[in-house]
Amino acid sequence: MDYYAGIDVSLDQCSVCVVDGSGRIVRELKVSSDPDALVAVFTAAEASLTRVGLEAGPLSQWLHAGLAKAGIPAVLIETRHVKAALSAMTVKTDRNDARGIAQLIRMGWFRPVHAKALPAQEVRTLLTARKQLQSKLLDVEGSLRGILRGFGLKIGTVGKTSFAARVRELVHGQLTLERVVEPMLRVREALRIEFAKLHRELLRLVRSDETCRRLMTVPGVGPVVAITFTSAVDDPTRFPKSKTLGAHFGLTPKKYQSGEVDRTGRISKVGDAMVRTVLFEAATVLLTRTTRFSALKAWALRVASRQGLKKARVALARKLAVVLHRMWIDGTTFRWSAAPRAVAM
Repeated sequence: MDYYAGIDVSLDQCSVCVVDGSGRIVRELKVSSDPDALVAVFTAAEASLTRVGLEAGPLSQWLHAGLAKAGIPAVLIETRHVKAALSAMTVKTDRNDARGIAQLIRMGWFRPVHAKALPAQEVRTLLTARKQLQSKLLDVEGSLRGILRGFGLKIGTVGKTSFAARVRELVHGQLTLERVVEPMLRVREALRIEFAKLHRELLRLVRSDETCRRLMTVPGVGPVVAITFTSAVDDPTRFPKSKTLGAHFGLTPKKYQSGEVDRTGRISKVGDAMVRTVLFEAATVLLTRTTRFSALKAWALRVASRQGLKKARVALARKLAVVLHRMWIDGTTFRWSAAPRAVAM
């Protein structure tokens, strides 16, 4: 008989539920959130498991890698599917969640999530840390502007290197403000230094990556866009068709149709938000800053003339995902002009 297991992952302990092919619960237990502990439980079982499922999450990649290495057929389940399936439960506990995940695995009502390779996970960690420092740096600068504005002191438009000098110039002679802004300026300088280190490390990785350098031949695509895209896709062959990349990153419209109701909404915004953001930024650069003309920009301008610039940027971001994936698969560089068509004789 086939057996299936569901794992509800938490920080300290995992709830495990094993069911048979008919859905009857065979075993339930609590296990430490560690791959070795889970492997020991599953390998000690008398019956072999057909499939083990766990919801995608911060610890799930680590646990999944350990289970897969031990030869256990583990699969990551998309979080949205688990949430929708378990939302009917009136009593939510880790034990009930494990039961629900086990039944999802048994019936096959789930969408598997791609488990990224270790190099892709490391790159993603670098991108996340870099983004966090950048966000905190902007927060400190915004706070300084807000503090000084309350005293009628306006920093105005200044460069990154002259920002601190401008703040010190404004508060000169005001002892209380000087004591307030100096610690914040020191924090800002420390954030700038550490952010620069992470950015240099990112550029080093891009220079040594042939795929990233090839994707950067696309106008508007820089190092951050290229390495964010490649780390999110990880394995380009897992997408049979390039046009599915737009839906995968949440750049296609939502649809609701029931009876006489048929509505097309805004983009779904599912998938990797970081990739969706950098693709939108690349599309904006291509439309508004790139001076050299291309067939891709001409297509986007035609969309803008019909539906407006905002929709054109979203459509171009979706198109960029398709183009980048196809270039990756084919090993080609960006073509600025459309390929000539054969003329029938």
